[in-house]
Amino acid sequence: MKKLLGKRLAYLYSGELFSIITFVPVSYLLNYAYPHLQLYSLYSFWVSFILLEFLLLQGTIYWYAKLKRLRNENNPITPIKVVQQLHRLKTVNMVMIMTTIIVFIFDFIKWYPSLPLGGLTITFFIYIFAILEFINYFYIQLSYDNVSDIKKLLKSKKLKNSCMNKDFKRIKKLEL
Repeated sequence: MKKLLGKRLAYLYSGELFSIITFVPVSYLLNYAYPHLQLYSLYSFWVSFILLEFLLLQGTIYWYAKLKRLRNENNPITPIKVVQQLHRLKTVNMVMIMTTIIVFIFDFIKWYPSLPLGGLTITFFIYIFAILEFINYFYIQLSYDNVSDIKKLLKSKKLKNSCMNKDFKRIKKLEL
């Protein structure tokens, strides 16, 4: 069981880290190959992209902390300090999500009437992806990437609380 859980945590940790690293050159190549999109000229792109990368970094740290604890202490429970830090970052994330809306409005005003619609569309999808990542990490598990999780989902017909959300509830009980 420990070995299987270790593999799962390593998969989650490395997947998030790979995404962080990969998205940077992909965005550069996209901007370079399609300059008419004007991605790097859009403030909303930068704020959305940084938000997404920041969320992925939080996911990486979370899964790595669980993996490290499992390997070192034979215990997969997330360290309280990590959970507390992530709980504080939840507010920062929400502020960034709201700020991005303001930045989109600014870009619309700045670029009107010659809006780079292709770039704004890509930026909007990055923003939506970031919001979905936020929900997936902090509230409800949206990602089901193995057969047993999918079977449980189909059987229960109900989305699960995210692991981080369960940890937030755990430390809240400890504080009472």
